Amino acid sequence: MIEAHRTLERLVAGLNDQQVAEASALPGWSRGHVLAHLTDNARMFARLAEHALRGELVAGYDGGVDERNAIIEATAGRSAAEHRAQLAAHTAGLETSWALATDVDWSRPVTFRNANLAATVFARWREAWIHMVDLELGVRPDDWPEDMAAHTIGFLLSRLPAGTRVRAEDVGRQWSVGDGPPGTVVVGGVRDLAAWLAGRTPVVSPVAAEELPALGPWPPHPPQRLDRL
Repeated sequence: MIEAHRTLERLVAGLNDQQVAEASALPGWSRGHVLAHLTDNARMFARLAEHALRGELVAGYDGGVDERNAIIEATAGRSAAEHRAQLAAHTAGLETSWALATDVDWSRPVTFRNANLAATVFARWREAWIHMVDLELGVRPDDWPEDMAAHTIGFLLSRLPAGTRVRAEDVGRQWSVGDGPPGTVVVGGVRDLAAWLAGRTPVVSPVAAEELPALGPWPPHPPQRLDRL
C-alpha cells in the first residue's frame, strides 16, 4: 500500500494547472476530480481508522454519497499545487492512523462495507492503483503489482454471471463464480483480467471461447452499521 502512495505522489509531482483541468479517463471527470476523490478517500479512511482505534463506529460520510460527491465537486478545481499539498497531507494522516493499529486493531469493525479496519487498507490499495490509470499520466494496468491485480479479480468476481471461470495464465490461477455448472471461461494475464473487471482498458484484452460476458455493477456497499461497540 505504501508503494502505491509513493507512486501516486511521484505521478502528480510535475502536474501543472492545465493538466489538472484536462479530462481524465472517467467520463465527466477531470484529472482534478480524480485527485479530489483520492484525497478525500484518504481523509475518509483516516476518519474511520481514528474512530475504530477508539472502539467507535462512524459513517464514512455523514451525508452519504451526496456528501462524497459534493466534496469532490467542490475541490476538483484546486490548483495543481493545492491538489499535491492536500493529497500529501491526507495520505500522511491516513498512514499515521494505520501505523497506530495493533494486530488486534485490524479486526475492529468499520462501517465501510460492514467490514473491518484491515479491509480499508485493501480498498485504498485498489483505489490508488486503479485511479492512477484514470489519470492518464503513464501508469497502465500492466504497472499494477501482481498481487494487487489478483486481489482485484477476487473482489470483482460478483460482476460476472454464475458459472463463469476466470483464468490468469501468466500466474497459473483460476477463480470461479458461484457453484453452478461451468460456463464461460475468460482467459488472460492477471493484470489484464483485473483491468477488464474494473472497467478499465486492458493492455491485452482477455478472451473467451464465445463472447465475453457482460459485466454487472460494482459490488454494492451494504447498509452501514451505526451501532456503538
